[in-house]
Order: sequence, then structure tokens, then C-alpha cells
Amino acid sequence: MKTKHQLYEFHHFGIPTKEKKPNERYSPTFKMYTTPGNNPFRVQYHRFEEGCPLHPLLQTQPHVAFKVPNLDDAIEGEKILLEPYEPFAGFKVAVIQVEDSAIELIETNLPEDKIWDDKAHENSVIYPKRK
Repeated sequence: MKTKHQLYEFHHFGIPTKEKKPNERYSPTFKMYTTPGNNPFRVQYHRFEEGCPLHPLLQTQPHVAFKVPNLDDAIEGEKILLEPYEPFAGFKVAVIQVEDSAIELIETNLPEDKIWDDKAHENSVIYPKRK
């Protein structure tokens, strides 16, 4: 899909859940559990604890994520739900609101195997080293 002079490439689909799922990984930064998402259709489940700092739309509604060539251009003029940040090296993310939906936008040149490799995320913003 091309819009705003950018190509939007599907990356993954995130679904909030209240059920514990196999192979969840906990993020103390966001007080949430996430499934690996490295299945053929890149579906991730997110389970949130009380006090999660993420916007309520992310906690209650499914979201779609797209890779974009330039994150700053893609979010320009949009309603921002999550300011741009780099959860792990080489992977920049922001979340915008389009109508009543959260849309995650990702700028990265990392290959997919690095993106979905949990070991590559150790000691990162979302998965800091345990004390």
C-alpha cells in the first residue's frame, strides 16, 4: 500500500488478550506479555498488566503494523499514541491513531530473522537485563 508518498509493507498483527499464551515474554517496561509472533502470518498476542503505560487502544483493540522507509515522514501530521523510540538497536517504532484504530509504524533495515529473534532483544529497552 502506498500513501503519503511512502510504501507501507505489512509487518505483523497484534491482538490483545486476557488469556495466558504459550511462550509469552514479559516486558517490565510496558508491563505486558507478548507471544513470539514468528508464525507464518506474524500474529502476536499481547497480555497487559494493570498499570501498563501503553495507550488504551493498544491494550483493547487489535492493531496492524507496517514497515515504512521513513518513520518521521510517516507520522507527520498524525495523532501520535506512542512517540517514536528504538525498542532494540536498528528498529524504530511509533504508534498513530487512524480513526478508531492504532497503527504501528516501523522503520528498520534489519532482516526478519533478527527482528523475530528473542535473543537479539535481550538487554533492550523493552526487555532490560534483569537485576
